[in-house]
Amino acid sequence: MGISVEAVLAATAALMAAAAGWSLGSVRRRDGPGAPGGEATFAVLHTISLASASLRTGLTEESARRAARHLRELLGVPAVAVTDTERLLAWDGAGDAHSETVVPLVAQVLGTGRPRVVVSELIACGDPDCPIRAAVIAPLTIEGRVAGALAAYGAGVRDERLQTLGEVARWASGQLELAELESSKTRLMEAEMRALRAQISPHFVYNSLTTIASFIRTDPERARELLLDFADFARYSFRDRRDFTTLAEELRSIHRYLLLERARFGDERLRFTVEIAPEVLPVAVPFLSLQPLVENAIRHGMRCGGMERLHVRIVAGDAGAEAAISVEDDGVGMDPGRLRDLLAEGRESAPHGGIGLVNVDHRLRQVYGEKYGLVIETAVGAGMKVSLRVPKSHTAVASR
Repeated sequence: MGISVEAVLAATAALMAAAAGWSLGSVRRRDGPGAPGGEATFAVLHTISLASASLRTGLTEESARRAARHLRELLGVPAVAVTDTERLLAWDGAGDAHSETVVPLVAQVLGTGRPRVVVSELIACGDPDCPIRAAVIAPLTIEGRVAGALAAYGAGVRDERLQTLGEVARWASGQLELAELESSKTRLMEAEMRALRAQISPHFVYNSLTTIASFIRTDPERARELLLDFADFARYSFRDRRDFTTLAEELRSIHRYLLLERARFGDERLRFTVEIAPEVLPVAVPFLSLQPLVENAIRHGMRCGGMERLHVRIVAGDAGAEAAISVEDDGVGMDPGRLRDLLAEGRESAPHGGIGLVNVDHRLRQVYGEKYGLVIETAVGAGMKVSLRVPKSHTAVASR
């Protein structure tokens, strides 16, 4: 089981208390006479913040190098070393010659997952002025596995110092675990985006190109326009992953998609209307959050439902602090219980394209919170309406 946010906060509190006044080999209280406790607390918090910014990017040479300086300041020791399971990532402080012995010294800690005190005869050098005569080494763990080690070097070791370094390593492990969590979330979102792109059916691509080809002799100008629409739609759908786009960009892509589908099915069979309040066009929305809803309506109504005619209506309006968006069709609809089961299963083979709805619903809840999921209204023979709300204050739109 991974480290919880509460555990990270608890470790931080313990770290602040412990780090406020010790160093390895020489006690140096930050809150001694003439130094107000508030200033000491601020200094510790500031150093923790700087180290956190580095550790939250993961355990790499670059992050370890940037964090090591702050960890050394936090511990008040002559030198610190940070390793992964195979090599030294960073050394900061005095006694550079000792950096060559770090990997053999941390091997036991990496193997057992328990802290270790290294006495002077193991790391003493021939330099009488070298401040390094002892070390305390603690493991860095991520989700229960040892991912590296943190070593603090000084002139001597007292028993209580081991526990303090343990708190520092525990806190650092919490930051690394949060970095792993962020990385996992990013990988999950990338996988979800790949799933959405994979849902853009090869049959749609084939049918679109076949439709365009059919117009080349009878209506070459329309064939040219449709080819440009197809190119723009593909460029938008398969561009480099971005978390957000604007509602205006998403609607432009949907418009091209609808033109291609309308050319395929015929102007009389597929009709669509778009009603958009101008003030919501700049609102940020998750990339590919609306197109799957429109594709779902057409897939179910025109392909699976056998409808002779289908009307798709897209509406986006101002709702105070939010933009209210809906995609509605007058197709065959679905039994609500059946739809609920399909969405719960998230089956890609679901006749209503359930995987796309599940994907969009999950991303909306992940970005904005649980109350921002999809709302679906449907009944057999009554079509379907999918609604969502997007906070207008979210401005994280990636630039082109």
